[in-house]
Amino acid sequence: MSNAHAARRLEGAPAITVRSRPIADPEDLLSRLPSRGPLAWVRGGEGLIGWGIAAQLEVSGPERFSRAQRWWSKWCAAAAIDDTVAIPGSGPVAFASFAFDPDPGTSVIIIPKVIVGRRGGQAWVTAIDPIDDPRKSLAPVSVPDQPSAVRWSQGSRSPIEWQAAVAEAIGRITAGELDKVVLARDVLAQVDGILDPRHLLLNLAERYPTCWTFSVAGLIGATPELLVRRTGDLVTSRVLAGTVRRQGDDVADAGLALALLDSGKDLEEHRYAVRSVARALAAHCTDLDVPEGPRVLALANVQHLATDVTGQLADGASVLALAASLHPTAAVCGTPTERALALIREIEGMDRGRYAGPVGWFDANGDGEFGIALRCAEIDEEAGIVRSFAGCGIVAGSSPDLELAESTAKLVPIRDALESR
Repeated sequence: MSNAHAARRLEGAPAITVRSRPIADPEDLLSRLPSRGPLAWVRGGEGLIGWGIAAQLEVSGPERFSRAQRWWSKWCAAAAIDDTVAIPGSGPVAFASFAFDPDPGTSVIIIPKVIVGRRGGQAWVTAIDPIDDPRKSLAPVSVPDQPSAVRWSQGSRSPIEWQAAVAEAIGRITAGELDKVVLARDVLAQVDGILDPRHLLLNLAERYPTCWTFSVAGLIGATPELLVRRTGDLVTSRVLAGTVRRQGDDVADAGLALALLDSGKDLEEHRYAVRSVARALAAHCTDLDVPEGPRVLALANVQHLATDVTGQLADGASVLALAASLHPTAAVCGTPTERALALIREIEGMDRGRYAGPVGWFDANGDGEFGIALRCAEIDEEAGIVRSFAGCGIVAGSSPDLELAESTAKLVPIRDALESR
């Protein structure tokens, strides 16, 4: 639905009807998705999926979060909500993927016609303007198509060009212009046959069950980093910064984890990221709990330094407002923020689009979850093109060779998910 169409409907049409009802456990949420336009936010088998478009907003500029909130509030005010489930994620829900850079990036917010949720032993379905029972909106399960061949090529910059940008950033940091900057690179894949987004989603969810597998408007990935979750008054953020590639051997990986916890370069990078999150949340929360040191989070392909920051909401800010306060964190931009963002624009050599921006969902009560769009790709189903991204935090002790190796490790999840049979 176009923005103009949505606006006319809100101004002159009868109230929109939203109904949520309990359902039997669907077991595998992602297998319920249709092939066209799937929406998803799933971790460990729980979360939300959706399909169809009841309303959609595309927005850009520095006010993109507040404009999205106004649009959403107006839409919900026009809706007649009949929710017998009454938990976070039931009732009307919007999926959103925000651009990393406000200009010229375009952010996308979609209100699905059908939403299916599963959490804590409960499952439900929500339908917009259902004829009668929303449970009749459930789609039949179908098997995703697989690509017949995948051909990879360099993206906006060659590896050598990207390493030169890293070296330039190290020089700027050493000269005292800034403390840290995050530089990203992209690679392209041309897919022969059908590019079914569910093929990527199911493979990512299987390989990375502790990550949040997401799909919003053609951006698909499995992020280990939770930007912010709001559940009532409880606010949580997970910070990841500092990475080492896994070797596939338990003894070797344990040694690498200990080395990561003792790495001055990685600990410095992590401290910058934790401070930026704690500072942003302090404006909205009391009783902030910031652990003194990080732990190691082990994923299938890499290990990260991780810190979970929690707090009690003090001002009633919605999850959208919290995401706006947090983005961009030092984990995906750098420190100080404005200098790092300016350097990214100057030397990174590509448009990130919605990579490294907030991605997730929010409901009518202000609750929701946003991750940072990492380990992800933009897909063009019609052209059969997949654009995959990876980024690395650059500080004074960084090495262009090691950062290239780290970025290559971070590209593995999409590559494996796409090529898997």
